[in-house]
Amino acid sequence: MAKPGKTGVARVIDAAGYSWLGLQAAYRHESAFRQELLLLLILTPLALWLGDDGVEYALLIGALLLVLMVELVNSAIEAVVDRISDEHHELAGRAKDIGSAAVSMALVNAALVWFFVLVM
Repeated sequence: MAKPGKTGVARVIDAAGYSWLGLQAAYRHESAFRQELLLLLILTPLALWLGDDGVEYALLIGALLLVLMVELVNSAIEAVVDRISDEHHELAGRAKDIGSAAVSMALVNAALVWFFVLVM
């Protein structure tokens, strides 16, 4: 019989450790992640200065965090596709292109949120 997995606090601690490893890997291996993280670090103080209340802070910073989250998923997709094969395959290319499109949409979303919160 297979040994059951960890539960409760032990599982949460393990999950946090794996998440930290994922962030480290993204920072180490993904230039786009580093660029978007720099954008977050520069714009977060600006959001806190320009925003008027907690809702605006959450919208401005949340939109930037969403870009990082989508970039992490895109990087994971690319890593899995690259692991499977070096050969060009239509579905592999499509998966990478769709992941890239998701990052682009997150960036557009961030720009629109900043525009609507700060200009409109």
